Amino acid sequence: MKVALTGAGGFLGWHVRVLVRALGWPEPIRLTRADLADPAAVAAALHGSDRLLHLAGVNRGDPADVAAGNVEVAAALARGLRRCAAPPPTVGFANSVQAGNGTPYGDSKAAAAATLASAVTGRFEDVLLPNLYGEHGRPFYNSVVATFCRLLADGQLPEIHQDRDLELVHALDAAARLLGVPEGGAWDPTMPALRIGVRALAERLGAAASAYRSGELPPLLGRHDVRLFNTYRSHCFPGHYPVPLTRHADHRGELVETVRSYGGGGQTFVSTSRPGVTRGEHFHLAKVERFVVLRGRAEIALRRVGDAEVVRFTVSGDEPVLVDMPTMWAHRITNIGDGELLTLFWANELFDPARPDTYPERVGGISTAEPETANLPAGSRPTASAVVGG
Repeated sequence: MKVALTGAGGFLGWHVRVLVRALGWPEPIRLTRADLADPAAVAAALHGSDRLLHLAGVNRGDPADVAAGNVEVAAALARGLRRCAAPPPTVGFANSVQAGNGTPYGDSKAAAAATLASAVTGRFEDVLLPNLYGEHGRPFYNSVVATFCRLLADGQLPEIHQDRDLELVHALDAAARLLGVPEGGAWDPTMPALRIGVRALAERLGAAASAYRSGELPPLLGRHDVRLFNTYRSHCFPGHYPVPLTRHADHRGELVETVRSYGGGGQTFVSTSRPGVTRGEHFHLAKVERFVVLRGRAEIALRRVGDAEVVRFTVSGDEPVLVDMPTMWAHRITNIGDGELLTLFWANELFDPARPDTYPERVGGISTAEPETANLPAGSRPTASAVVGG
C-alpha cells in the first residue's frame, strides 16, 4: 500500500513508519510544512497514493496559536487534495477524544476534521485518539508516560501534583487503526486501552525501573505490562547498557545468572557461532529480547528504525554482561573473535512461527559477514534482503 503522511517526523508518525516497514510496504510519502504551503506540490505528492494520514497538528503553545494552527494545516492539505487528479481513496485524520470539548485545542481539532472532510471525495476516517504512549516519546511533551520514564531513567522520582484517571493507548495500536490493518499480535487496531490513575502509573513504572536497574525483569503479565516496560527501556538506551553480570566461581567451575524475572512467559536458547558469523539483522515491535555472551568475543550493533546512527557494544564471555534489544531497533550480533562464540538468548514470550514479531532489517555499518541462521527458531530467519551490508 502506498501511504502519504503529514507529521511523519512526530511521535505517532514514527510509529506509523515503523509499522509500514514491518508490513513490507513502500516507504511512506512525507508531506512537509514546505509542501503544504504549495497546493500543487501536495497534489503531485498525493497523486495515485492509496491512503493519506493527516497526523500533523499543534497541541502546545499559546491557545490562539493552537486553535489557528490546527485549522490552517488542515486547510492547506485540503487545498492540495482538491487539486489532485487521482486523490487517495481513503483519508485518515488523527483526531483527539477532546475534539469539540470547548477548549481552543478541542474545538480546533473538530474544525480541522470538518475542513479536511470537505475536500475528501472517497472515505474519510475521523479517528478519535486518547492519550498515546510508546517508545521514544518526547518527555514533558508527548505524554505523562514519557515524562515519568525519562525521570526514572535519570534516577529521579516523578512528582504527582494532581491524581486523575488516564486512558492510555499504545502508539503502534493507533498506527494500525489509522493504516486500516487487521490485528497482528504486536499491534491491535481496536486500540485496547489501559485505564489507570496518574499515581498508580507512577508507582507501576517506578517498580519496573527499580527491578531493572540491576537487570532484573519486572512482572510482564499482560499486554500493557510489556509495552510500558518497553517504553521505559527506550529511555534507558543506550546509556544503561551493558549491564555487568556477577560470576560465581569455585573448584567446580563458574556460574552466571543471566535472567531473573518476577513473572511472565519466556523462552531461552543458546547458540554457537563460528568466527565472522552474524546473527539477527531484524527488529521486533513488542518482544523483549536479551543477549548474553558466555564465551568468545562479539560486537552487538543496533540502529533505530528510520535513523542512520549505529550503536555498538563490544562484549566478551570473559566479563559477561547483558544487553537487551530495544523494540523497533534493528540489531545483530557478530563473532569478532578467533574462536567459537557461545551466546544465550532470552525472550519474554514463546516463539510463535505464525506471529514471530521478527522483521528483516539491516543494521548497516562496516560488517561484511553473512547472516547465519541455522540455530534460530524456524520462521525467525532473515530473508535474503537482510544480509549485512553498508
